[in-house]
Amino acid sequence: MKKLIFSSNSISLITIILFSFLALLALLQNGIPLTHDGQDHLARIANFYASLSEGILVPRWAGNLNWGYGHPVMMFLYPLPSYMASLFHFLGFDISNSFKLVFAFSFIASAFSMYYWLRTFTGIYPALLGSVLYIYLPYRFVDMYVRGAIGEHVAFIFPPLICYFLVKSSLKGNLWNFTGIILSSAGLILAHNAISIMFFPIIIFYGLLDYIKHKNLLVAIKQIGSIGYGVLLSAFFWIPAFLEGKYTLRDIVTGSDEYSHRYIDLKSLLYGDWNYGITGQFSTQIGLVGLAVLALGLFFLFKKYSAHRKSLFFWYGVFVVSIFVMLPISKPIYEIFTILQKFQFPWRFLSVTVFSVSVISAIVFSYLSKNNQKIIVPIFLAVLLLISLPYMKAKGYLEKEDTFYSGIYSGTTDTGESAPIWSVRFMEKRPGRVAEFIDGYGRIFPQTRKTTVHTYEVQATTSSKILENTLYFPGWNVYVDGKKAPIEFQDQNHRGLITFPLSSGNHKIDIIFKDTKVRLIANLISTICLLLLILLFVPKFIKVFTKKS
Repeated sequence: MKKLIFSSNSISLITIILFSFLALLALLQNGIPLTHDGQDHLARIANFYASLSEGILVPRWAGNLNWGYGHPVMMFLYPLPSYMASLFHFLGFDISNSFKLVFAFSFIASAFSMYYWLRTFTGIYPALLGSVLYIYLPYRFVDMYVRGAIGEHVAFIFPPLICYFLVKSSLKGNLWNFTGIILSSAGLILAHNAISIMFFPIIIFYGLLDYIKHKNLLVAIKQIGSIGYGVLLSAFFWIPAFLEGKYTLRDIVTGSDEYSHRYIDLKSLLYGDWNYGITGQFSTQIGLVGLAVLALGLFFLFKKYSAHRKSLFFWYGVFVVSIFVMLPISKPIYEIFTILQKFQFPWRFLSVTVFSVSVISAIVFSYLSKNNQKIIVPIFLAVLLLISLPYMKAKGYLEKEDTFYSGIYSGTTDTGESAPIWSVRFMEKRPGRVAEFIDGYGRIFPQTRKTTVHTYEVQATTSSKILENTLYFPGWNVYVDGKKAPIEFQDQNHRGLITFPLSSGNHKIDIIFKDTKVRLIANLISTICLLLLILLFVPKFIKVFTKKS
């Protein structure tokens, strides 16, 4: 009988899965963890899925949000988590379990992507420590069990994945590796727009370090081009989100000095009691194991013989910058680089802190001999597990039927930054009717009401004015008997809602939400990029099938 022997790599992968499973056990309870944003995310996912079910491949309008008046939040909200949840829902899982599956998949995938990248330059056991730290540093549990921040959680997959393909393309510049850069870059943007803005400068600088090491200008150009291609591939989302944001309260909400009240103090980075409260209450600590690794790394940072000394300096630099921009001392920088104000909460940079600490830990432990790694890494992992046990649980659970999320929903976003600038920030009650006369008399017979198509038969006894209780946003059009009618959406008695004139008589009314020119151009850019990428692989597939035949 053959003796079963596991390789070091297999042991590491099994360890990552076990640590992930332990951290995710709390998701096995009925309902979803009671978090800041969880319930709202489920309602958005339900609206997203409804649009997909109606054949809308790029959902932009949430018809049931905002008390049933609809909302353009999906145009500005990172779509990848919703696509992922919609896939699980299509496969038969209810919305709550689909939501939890996205968290579980992203948690494990982020650990694997970090592991495979770190392994390319630090070895198996250091990579194991770095990957487990990546999912076990306290902020990861804050995202999952306190905030319910599904976008940030999914985004954690992609920074190490991009770096992995940067390394692989430097060693072997084939189409597969450059495609990996393209898809990972697009994935990061579609997972979370703010997190992508944080990480792309870091990734570019990391690529520069890689170029200095290999000195291959052609490969470096291809790498930058691949990142740019990924940005264009995701254009269907970010171009409309960027250009049409001017129609929303975004600049008013994020342009205030709210960020200046959200800084954290240095003490809270070192330690903080675990708390499920809002900003200023939940823990923003780096974690004891992370701090221990950082302290240990200082010893190697100034050793001239250090093999990865430049890389270690770089990641310590990233760490220091991430800490700096979360402290009040950084306020002058926010006033100069106003894009930082768009993040609203400086503690969001904990995502970068988590990333840099994980990388530093792997580099530091790569200096130990393999025998010492086999002893010390398990000790660190055991301590990390014991310290993290109190964080691996939810405050409580929310159990709702799917119909609660797919029906009329009172919420939209936490701050209302996606609300149209001409409307009230939040609606406060459901409309009495989907459409009604506000001037004149007659009868309205609703016919069809889908996410982006509302149709009516109207009998107007006099010249009238109709209110359609839908929030207006560019793209909504009203057609009376097939002819486009003017829309008024600034009636002081019905702020932000669709109103239009109607002559006396019987009429067929079609109210349709269409893509604007900006959205059509953005869709076209993404479609062309996707088709070209597919065409690049056609010769390879032909070659494979030719060999088989």
